[in-house]
Amino acid sequence: MLCPLPVAAAQELVPTRFGLGGNLGSVYDPNEKIDFVQVVGLALFDYDAVWPHRAPEALRFKVEANLGLTTAPKMRVIASGNMLALYFLDRLRSSRLRPYAEAGIGLIYTDFQVDGQGLRINFNPQAGIGTEIETNRYGVWFTAFRLHHVSNADLHRDNRGINSVVLSFGRFF
Repeated sequence: MLCPLPVAAAQELVPTRFGLGGNLGSVYDPNEKIDFVQVVGLALFDYDAVWPHRAPEALRFKVEANLGLTTAPKMRVIASGNMLALYFLDRLRSSRLRPYAEAGIGLIYTDFQVDGQGLRINFNPQAGIGTEIETNRYGVWFTAFRLHHVSNADLHRDNRGINSVVLSFGRFF
C-alpha cells in the first residue's frame, strides 16, 4: 500500500500595507546646490503576490508615487514613480525595529535641468537602508536613507547624471 506524501501547506501571503511619508533630498553631484522635498505615497506588497515565483519570506515589493519641489536654488517640480524590492534584515530585528535594505528603479520628471542633462524625463535608480519602527500607540513608522540617481541611460546625447542622498520617513496605516 502506498502512503501519500504530505502536501506542504500553502504559504500565507502577507497583507498589503499602505503608507504616506516624505523625502528630504540633497544633490551632491554635480556640485550645484539643489535640495528637494517630496510627499510619498506607497504600497508594500508580499513579493509572492506580485511576482509568480517563490521568494524569501522577508522579501517585499514596494511601489511609490512621489510629488515635490526643489527648494534650492529655486522652486521647481519633481514627480516620480518607483518600484523597489525591499528585503527585511530579520537577523537584526529587535522588539521595535525591523531593518531592511531596498533597491529599485523608477521614472522621474524634473522641471529643471543641470548642464548636460539632456532630458526632463529620466530613469531613477536608487538603493538604501531603512527600518520600520513599531510603536504601541502610534502604529508602524519607517525611515530610510537612500542614494538616488537621475539619468536618461544614454537615450539622449547629453546624459549628465544627478546624484543625491535622500532621507525618507513616514507611517503605515
